[in-house]
Order: sequence, then C-alpha cells, then structure tokens
Amino acid sequence: MSTEFPFPELYGAATGVGSMPGTDAREAARTAVGALEQLPHLPELPARGPGADMIGRGAGLLVELFAQVEPSGWRFADRPGRDTRRAHSWLGEDLDALEEFTQGHEGALKLQAVGPWTLAASVELKHGEKALADPGACRDIAESLTEGLRRHLADVRRRVPGAQLVLQLDEPSLPAVLAGAVKTASGFQRLRAVDRQVAEEALRSVIRALDVPVVVHSCAPGVPIPLLRRAGVAGVSLDFSLLTEREDDDLGEAVEAGTVILAGVVPSTEGGLSDPAGSVQGVRTLWKRLGFGPELLGRRVLVTPTCGLAGASPAYARRALSYSAKAAQSLVDNPE
Repeated sequence: MSTEFPFPELYGAATGVGSMPGTDAREAARTAVGALEQLPHLPELPARGPGADMIGRGAGLLVELFAQVEPSGWRFADRPGRDTRRAHSWLGEDLDALEEFTQGHEGALKLQAVGPWTLAASVELKHGEKALADPGACRDIAESLTEGLRRHLADVRRRVPGAQLVLQLDEPSLPAVLAGAVKTASGFQRLRAVDRQVAEEALRSVIRALDVPVVVHSCAPGVPIPLLRRAGVAGVSLDFSLLTEREDDDLGEAVEAGTVILAGVVPSTEGGLSDPAGSVQGVRTLWKRLGFGPELLGRRVLVTPTCGLAGASPAYARRALSYSAKAAQSLVDNPE
C-alpha cells in the first residue's frame, strides 16, 4: 500500500538523519541548509542535555502527556515541569535558527521526531515499568504524539511557508519491539513482543493523520520493510551496511510500490572517507541485482549518513553531509 502523500520529486539528493554535534543551533542549521540543497533537515543537538535528545524532544511534542527525567531516564509525570519547558525551549531555538537560514526556501524540507514505538520503549510509566508493557499507554502515546506532530508541522509551515515538508519518524527500537528484545525497566527481563499487526496499525494511524509524506528511519538490523510499506510510509531510511541479501525481495517490492530508500552509506563517526562515488558502489550493485533500470536510481534512492552525527566533530559533520551530497550526485552521473 502506497501513502497518499508521495515523497517529493528529487534527483540525486542527500539528507541528514537528524542529530548534529555541538550546541550551536545557528551553526547546525547553516550547515544542514548549506550542504543539503535539495533536502535540508531540522538539526537536533542532543549535546545540550535532557530535552534536546531524541526521547526528550519527542516527549516535549506530546499533547496532554508530560515526562520528566529521573535517575533511570524519562518517566511520565502528572504535570509539565522543568524538563518539558526545556524541551520546548530547545525546539524553539532550533526552529528559529532553521527559519533564519531557510528564508525564501521553496523546496523539500525534512523534520524528525521519535516514533511511537521507540517512545513507548524508552519512557517509563509513573510506577516505573516501560510504557511498552501497557497496550493502553501505547495507544495514548501514539494519539498524543500525532496531535503534537500536527501542531509542529503547522508551526514549521508558518515559519517556512514555501517548504514542502517531509516528516521522518525515528524508530530505532522498532525491530526490538517486534522481537520481544526490549528490556524491562529493571533490566533483568524482556518485555513481550508487540504483535506485528498492532505495531503496523499504530504507525498507520499516525501516518494517515498527518498531511505530509512520512519516512521511517531505523539504524538497527532487521528493519521491517514490508510492515512499514503496508503502514503507508513514503520512504524507509536505514543503515545500508546492515542489509543482507535476505532483504532483497522486501526492498525490491518496496521500490516497485513507490517507496523511496534513504540509504545510509556515509560513516556517521570519524573515519576514512573513500571517494563519494565509491561509497555508493554497494547501492549500485544492489540496484542491478534487483533488476531496476539505472535511470531510476537517482530518483528512488537518497544518500544519508549511516545514523545521526551527534558523536562526530562539527568539522566531520560538515564533511559528511557535503560528502553525502556528492555521493548522491554520483548516482545520477554514473548509475552503473
């Protein structure tokens, strides 16, 4: 099933996964917008502390649900407190910076937010167990997050009125949620696996309620590509190095259905960068193995780092994004 909001028409495009190093929102926005002309993204700066991290930012987006930081991590609370206010403040600062550097921007623009299953696997209920253990809490999180995302998208549209928005839901915990591999709050046991149909329906309900194309990103092994496709995603973002030939059929069916693949091929931490064309050779090989025409490659595959860049230096983050853009262009110039 294809989403009713298809991915924007891009050709030889690259984007970032989300997180960037450091604490300077203006510098991060300048880098993301400058290096990624076709699909810049809203940077996240987790080095600032609680509320700027993926889970804290996601908790800050929730409507009528509140969370605070405890020694064990994020936990739901009765009322908004300092951590909620901090999350709102960091997001506002990031949006101010993005708005400054996207004046007159009329192309695609990507936002990121933690997905409902990773949020449920990461935040504890008031009594201390992960929200994932409670099906009712999982439904509440998905509904609250959906409303928060609606408001977030409306805010960005006011700030960057010419942008064609794309939303990325970060679901690094989704494979573990489906496999029954998420540890209990105590860490001594594992929570029961979530039924795949339940997981799919929750994602579908979020995606259908938002009037933008939605990408799901997971840098874990075993990304459930068929499940995501049935849920209506416009794209799947993954660490390309974790793919195996067992997933060829799933990838091929997704591409045939119109799903865009965001291939994480550029190292997200300091390391030797080969030439840009060489970094996407595995993508070309896979494309040929799947039997698709080379002329489609630059339209259906985008290049990204393997994961977020929060652990890199600012200088390397700039290089990695510029390198991603060059690698994406090489898929157009030399698709075979």
